[in-house]
Amino acid sequence: MSLSREIEQFQVQRVIGNNVVMVQGSKNGKEYVIIGKGIGFAVKGSGVIEGNDPRIEKLFRLEDRESWSQYQILLEDIDPKVMKITDEIIADIQSQFPDKLNDKIYLALPSHIQFTIYRLRNGMDIINPFLQETKMSFPKEFDIAYKASEKINAEFQVQIPEDEVGFLTYHVYSAVNNVSVGQLVKASNIVSELLDMIQQERNITFEHGSMNHIRLMIHLRFSLERILKGSLIDNPFVKHIKKEYKEEYKLSQKLGKVMQRSLGVEIPEEELCFLAMHLHRLFQTLVKQN
Repeated sequence: MSLSREIEQFQVQRVIGNNVVMVQGSKNGKEYVIIGKGIGFAVKGSGVIEGNDPRIEKLFRLEDRESWSQYQILLEDIDPKVMKITDEIIADIQSQFPDKLNDKIYLALPSHIQFTIYRLRNGMDIINPFLQETKMSFPKEFDIAYKASEKINAEFQVQIPEDEVGFLTYHVYSAVNNVSVGQLVKASNIVSELLDMIQQERNITFEHGSMNHIRLMIHLRFSLERILKGSLIDNPFVKHIKKEYKEEYKLSQKLGKVMQRSLGVEIPEEELCFLAMHLHRLFQTLVKQN
């Protein structure tokens, strides 16, 4: 939970990284996390931060369990080298995506990296069933994640597998697009379910990695993202599509019920018709190919 800056000063308790500082309020003695570009580097582990410091971007109270309890242990036990690598990776993301990043990456990413290193050093397998989809859906983010994995390999003498690069990609995409990693994983599961459903309904099989497979997968992925964000699309051809593409529309309604059940939100008619139009083009292409 973000708080107003009602506290005049914060006593620095610990510098977590260049952009994250753990502090204590001078008035109520409560602990907070301050996030701001370069603020950790400036205070260097001790001193006072004024409440009106322009570097403060976000102020979170650690007692707010719903948002931050999962990070309390992380803030105490995180490896400083992990935070150093995290700062470098975030700087790389920022150089490619200059808009403001989702603040949670400052804590979620080091937590993920630290756990990944633990798993690799203890011989635990990392398996990503959505790797190919992730590479095709988010190529720019995957490239950043791959370079991040090389930094981690060099610093910690581990070998990040490509499956893990796919999971790192989720964190990059989450930071840039303000979509939670949990939502991305859920969306990947739904896309897989929808693809299977389309193949069963039409008795077809997509060649994995084919242009038809990629186009449909990406369409479904970004359709889900629009729905999750509540971003409505303008589709002036709704009546025409429902009339001319009846079978495809009927299938899109079935797919819509799966999305609605999984996401817990109503699927806009414009989105269903857009999907029906895409299915029509896809099926026409498959007929020509056969």
